[in-house]
Amino acid sequence: MSELVKSLDGLIWSQPLIYLCLGAGLYFSIRTRFMQVRGFFEMLRLTAGGKKSDAGVSSFQSLAMSLSGRIGVGNIAGIATAIAAGGPGAIFWMWAMALLGASTSYIECTLAQIYKQKDDHGQYRGGPAYYIEKGMGQRWYAVIFAISTIIGTGLLLPTVQSFEIASSVMTAWSIPAWMTGLAVVIALGVIIVGGVRRIASFAEIVVPFMAFGYMVIAIVVMVINSDQIPAMFALIMDNAFNPNAAFGGILGLAIQWGVKRGIYANEAGQGTGPHAAAAAEVSHPAKQGYVQAFSIYFDTAIVCTSTAFMILSTGKYNVINPNTGAVLVENLPRVTDATGALVPAPAGSGYTQAAIESVFSGFGASFVAIAILFFAFTTIVAYYYMAETNLEYIARNKAPDWSIKLLKLAIMASVGFGAVWSSEGVWALGSVGVGIMAWLNIIAILIIQKPALLALTDYEAQKKAGLDPTFDPDKLGIANADLWKEIGKGRRISAAVVGDVKPEAAG
Repeated sequence: MSELVKSLDGLIWSQPLIYLCLGAGLYFSIRTRFMQVRGFFEMLRLTAGGKKSDAGVSSFQSLAMSLSGRIGVGNIAGIATAIAAGGPGAIFWMWAMALLGASTSYIECTLAQIYKQKDDHGQYRGGPAYYIEKGMGQRWYAVIFAISTIIGTGLLLPTVQSFEIASSVMTAWSIPAWMTGLAVVIALGVIIVGGVRRIASFAEIVVPFMAFGYMVIAIVVMVINSDQIPAMFALIMDNAFNPNAAFGGILGLAIQWGVKRGIYANEAGQGTGPHAAAAAEVSHPAKQGYVQAFSIYFDTAIVCTSTAFMILSTGKYNVINPNTGAVLVENLPRVTDATGALVPAPAGSGYTQAAIESVFSGFGASFVAIAILFFAFTTIVAYYYMAETNLEYIARNKAPDWSIKLLKLAIMASVGFGAVWSSEGVWALGSVGVGIMAWLNIIAILIIQKPALLALTDYEAQKKAGLDPTFDPDKLGIANADLWKEIGKGRRISAAVVGDVKPEAAG
């Protein structure tokens, strides 16, 4: 089964998808006039603001929900895997993908806001399936994406998270994988029973805390190894562009793994972020587009880069040719496998644990295990929300109770299975899930980009006029944004009532 999944992964993540991801990011950067650069301070301002309502969560809660999906084992184990398979140069291409991907995230998340709707519980729902149907008018394509997302986030991607939790816990405290998997399944069941509001509240508390703690440790490791920083940057840049003989001429693999793990970690273009973006209560869709573009920076510049710098500055990594298994650069000792043979130390959370252990002896393994527990668990919770949202889409927001219960059981079973399966198997499953969603979503947003671009121009014009931007889809010629028409009508009624009250109060 592992070989079949790996073959499918290689087919999906072929060169065309790598070019599509990079090309779409560059194209959207040009079309938005690099809003992710010139609008950086606006991103910061909007991230801290916003309010929640009975229908939606605040901008910060939406950001936290989105980050809880973006920040997972891809930021710790995934970065180590990228270095192992693509060399240190993969980190440069991860940075490039983040810079370009921020504009892609703006487009997809603004579209999610424009075409969001309310479910039967009065809460906002949205995402690629919704904007594909309303923006493209292709229900069949939307259903295919929804099914792919249910399978990807409900069955495939959770296996990676639970495997790395169990693996890091076993390394740190020698607790059997099945016991860790069972504990995670029980905790997940408690959280997802509470619905989107409990998910938002949980993410709002846990995500900033875990990211800050991880960043602090990374800074300490970097300071202690500060003499290695110049050489580390030189190594990254040299390997990113030069087929250095020491790395077996793996320049193409540096690009491939940098983009592949970059998307896996920050999820730009994958279509997962828009689900959380749609749940936010904002006065203009572009506001949430800005906030979600910032989440790409936060994810990559802080968490992914922290991991990469710790591993590279301490030299705790191997570079392995993924096609032959040959060790090209060996900085970690070999370990004994189940047959007693010496094999390269496995890429993943073990690299990060080794890096921190080299500075904080006896602490690194435990700290990384705790960090992965938080990172991965919040990601699994976010995956459930995405899967549920797409199930509700297919059922027209009237999904029967039995289907919701079945989905909850399925994701819990996936978590339990992933905890005890193989490393190669679960990472291949995760890559398949990410790849299928990325193919479908990026093609869709390239087709229906115009409303998001119109929203950006409208937002900037209102800001220039000194207004707090509000959204009127009819004014911009955007069709099928029905919920925003209701929001606008309610805003006008409220303004009229306030206008009638003021004169009486003054008299």
